[in-house]
Amino acid sequence: MTKENLNLSTPIYEVLFNSIEEGFLIANKRGEIVMANPRACELFGYKEGELIGYPVESLIPMSKRDGHKKLRGDFQKQPQKRSMGAGMNLSALKKDGTTFYVEISLNHVDIDGEKYISALISNVSKRVEQERQIKDLNSDLEAKVRKRTIEVRESQKLHSAIARNFPNGIINVFDRDLNYIFVDGKELFQMGIKSERLIGTNYLEKIAPEIRPQIKEALLGVFNGAPIDFEIEFKGHFYRINAVPLALDSGEINRILVVERNITEQKKFTEQQEAALENERSLNKMKSRFVSMASHEFRTPLSTVLSSTSLIEKYIEREMYEKTEKHTNRIKKSVHGLTEILNDFLSVDKLETQITPVKKQTFEYKQFANDIIEDMTAISKEGQTIHVDIRGTNDEIHTDPGILKNILYNLMSNAIKYSSEGKVIQYISTVSDTTLTIDVIDEGIGIPKSDQKELFTRFFRAKNATNIKGTGLGLNIVKKYLELLEGNMTFESQENKGTRFTIRIPINQEES
Repeated sequence: MTKENLNLSTPIYEVLFNSIEEGFLIANKRGEIVMANPRACELFGYKEGELIGYPVESLIPMSKRDGHKKLRGDFQKQPQKRSMGAGMNLSALKKDGTTFYVEISLNHVDIDGEKYISALISNVSKRVEQERQIKDLNSDLEAKVRKRTIEVRESQKLHSAIARNFPNGIINVFDRDLNYIFVDGKELFQMGIKSERLIGTNYLEKIAPEIRPQIKEALLGVFNGAPIDFEIEFKGHFYRINAVPLALDSGEINRILVVERNITEQKKFTEQQEAALENERSLNKMKSRFVSMASHEFRTPLSTVLSSTSLIEKYIEREMYEKTEKHTNRIKKSVHGLTEILNDFLSVDKLETQITPVKKQTFEYKQFANDIIEDMTAISKEGQTIHVDIRGTNDEIHTDPGILKNILYNLMSNAIKYSSEGKVIQYISTVSDTTLTIDVIDEGIGIPKSDQKELFTRFFRAKNATNIKGTGLGLNIVKKYLELLEGNMTFESQENKGTRFTIRIPINQEES
C-alpha cells in the first residue's frame, strides 16, 4: 500500500477550507493569525497567505482595537462557542482602510496541547443596508401620517389636510353615524370611484361584512377622544388605519379623520426581508455548527489514520506484514466515516440550493435491493446479520434509483450504527402496481419518546446517541429526498428495543 493510498483524508480538509463561502481564520493565543482561507483574504482585501502572522487587531478599526484586546483576553480565559455581531453593527477593517459589517462565530480549538481561536466571518453589509432602508421607509411613512394628522387637528381646515394624490390610500372624514363628509385619495381614483358619489353614504355599508364589526367598534371609540392606529387584513390585502377625533371649539367631537393606507406591498416586502434575514441567520448557524462538528468529528478518525499509518510503516520495515491488516482496516473505517460526514453535508447543500434533479427511470428492483444489502453487509458490525424479505410479483419499478439508494443507505447504515454486535437487521419490502413499501427494522438502542418529535430536525441527536458518531443530518436528508419522490415515512421506536422505519414511494406513475 502506497502513502498516496493512506492520505485519502487530506483533500477533505482542502475542499472544506477552500470552498466555504465564509471567511475562516485561526489565531494563536497571542492573537496572531496562523491560518486564513482564500475567502477570508478576499473579504479583507489581502492576497492569499498575506494575512499569516498579522495580529487579528489589524482587521479591526483603530478606535475598537484596545477594547478588542481585552475581549480577546477574556475569551481565552473562558473559551466557549459564541457569536459576535448578531443584532448589532459590528465593523471590520479592510487592507485599503475601508470598513464593512460582519457577524463572527467564535470557537476554541486545542491542537497539540496549545489553544487556538477559530473564527467564521460573514459579510452582512448588504443585510445592514437593507435593514436601514426598511427602517427609513417605515419612519418616512409614519412621519407623513403624523404630519397630516397634526395639520388637520390644528387648523380644522379639511381641504388643507387632504391631498388628492395621497399615496396608496384614502383620507376620510366621518360623522357620528360614520357617513362620509369628505373622501379623497389616490387609492380611490385607482378603483375608479368618484368621491362625490360617496358623500352622504355610510362607510360601513361599503366594506366587507366579515370585517365590519371590528372596524365599527374601533372607529366609534375615537369619538370618545382617543386616536387609534391599527392594521387589518382581508383576503390577502393589508390596510393601516389611523383615526383621530376632530373637536369643535366647544370641545365637542362630532367628526373623525380616518386615513386608510394600502400597505400590502410594504408588508410583503418586509416579510420577504424578514424571511431572507431568518434564512441567512439559519445558514450562519448551520455553518457555525458545521465548523464545530467538523473540528470534533474529524479529529478522532484523522488521529486514527495518522497513528495507524505510522504503525504500518514500522511493521513493513520489520517485515511484520501480518500485523498491518488490522491497521489498514482501521484506516478504511476512519475514511468511510469521514466520507459519510462529507456526503451528509454535500446532500444538505444540494437540497437547500434546490439543485438535486429527479431522474426517474425503469429498473429491476430485486437486483437493486440485493446490491444495497451487499454494500451494507460489508460495513456491518461483527456478528450482525441482515434478513431480506422482498415481496410482490412486480420486479420492475419506475422512480429515481440514485435518490432511492441514498434513502436506503441512510436508513440501513443507521440501523447498523445504532445496533450492537450480533443483532439482526431486517429489510422487508413489498412492490405493488403503484407503491413501493420498505421497512427497515433494527434491534438497536431505540429513540427516547421525548426525542421523537425532533427526530427529523437538522443536527438533532437523541440523548442516548451522543456517544455514537454522526452528524444529525441523515434523517433530515431522507425526509427531503422522500419529498422529491412524493413519498412519505413513518416510524415506531422503543428505547432499548429497536426501531422500525417505513417508507412508501409511488412507482410506475406517468410523469406529468
